[in-house]
Amino acid sequence: MNLVYKVNDKPKFPQLLVFAFQQLLAILAATIAVPSIIGNGMSQSAALFGAGVGTIVYLLLTKFKSPVFLGSSFAFLGSMFAAFGGAASTSVGYAGLIIGAAFAGLVYVIIAIFVKIGGVGWVSKLMPPVVIGPTVAIIGLSLAGNAIGNSFGFGSPQSSYTMDTSMWVNLVCAIVTLLTVIFFSVKGKKMFKLIPFILGIIAGYIVALIFTLIGRATSNDALKILNFAAFENMKWVPDFTFTEAFKGLKEIDAKYIATIAVAYVPVAFVVFAEHIADHRNLSTIIGQDLLQEPGLHRTLLGDGIGSIAGAFFGGCPNTTYGESVGCVAITGNASILTILTTAVLAIAASFCAPFVTFLSTIPTCVMGGVCITLYGFIAVSGLKMLQPVDLNDNRNLFTASVILIAGIGGMTMNIGSVTLTEVACALILGVIVNLLFNRPAKDEKQFNSD
Repeated sequence: MNLVYKVNDKPKFPQLLVFAFQQLLAILAATIAVPSIIGNGMSQSAALFGAGVGTIVYLLLTKFKSPVFLGSSFAFLGSMFAAFGGAASTSVGYAGLIIGAAFAGLVYVIIAIFVKIGGVGWVSKLMPPVVIGPTVAIIGLSLAGNAIGNSFGFGSPQSSYTMDTSMWVNLVCAIVTLLTVIFFSVKGKKMFKLIPFILGIIAGYIVALIFTLIGRATSNDALKILNFAAFENMKWVPDFTFTEAFKGLKEIDAKYIATIAVAYVPVAFVVFAEHIADHRNLSTIIGQDLLQEPGLHRTLLGDGIGSIAGAFFGGCPNTTYGESVGCVAITGNASILTILTTAVLAIAASFCAPFVTFLSTIPTCVMGGVCITLYGFIAVSGLKMLQPVDLNDNRNLFTASVILIAGIGGMTMNIGSVTLTEVACALILGVIVNLLFNRPAKDEKQFNSD
């Protein structure tokens, strides 16, 4: 695709700050959602700090060639619950978060070593475009329910939406946000075209504020979309995970460490598959195969070590964010300097309680409107990877079909303490079908970087 700013381009400083703020908004909701879901006193600000540090580690290890932000990983939610569930105290649970991230990071390091020795040719054979394209599409489609649920004001997908006043108000805010993002992405000029998410969030926030003010004036709770109660209990310094974890080190035994290993290690292999899909997608966007340069071994090391660093400070293992990739694609801004500035901004913001608290007041419905575009773009990017694939050939047709149906159908498996997500299940099934029935010609193009 045509990029406004390529990887090595350097936007002017005032623009750079705005672009970085936009990236921060794109990843914010998901990054701070993980500690909120886990509870146990986990700090949202610390998670934001850890995401910033993890991203900087990733950028260093990938030689500043892969423009993507790392944020809190939802894949490890079950593992994090297990860390607290098997702990003798909360302090031990915090220590378990760091130990678990270390185990997961070690898996990445080991795989990176094998990749360095054996190369990445096996990745193209195991996951050609007919496999990786639908899998990338599933990453976006699997999040579709969250985007729609958020647009109606819910934190998660719902089985049905029986409309009441509150849901209508939330939906109006989401639609305003969505249409504003699309308008400036398509019709915007110069700077406005590069910051559609900021403009969309501002528009949605203003509408939400108007509804809230009307709700307060008329004592109608259904119209009160904005909640400013969070400003009452602001913390200026993040509660870093390691400060609590060090208190519990003396209580850790071998049984607990084994429990943590079982909870984290298998999930790391699942996330590895999604790691490849994300980097294939990003490679297509920037026109450079990241699995070749800087190399899959470096992206794995960056993801693994960055995940450990993120958990040390914020408790949450990090992973490359689809929201970040979508932001790069829609705005055409792949500047690595933008990602670096976003990481620095995330670290700085974690110490600015009013700023972080204000960002947390952005309504769920407004972020839902933004996420419809982000997740949709990820899905379409995956489908675009199928363009060079001959779908008149039933071998390709069935391979792509089983991935899409398994993913959209929500095929998930709980094997012991490990949950195979719909993305992982779809990818595994697609790889099996492809290996059994599809033998691509030697001259078949394995990767399209256009």
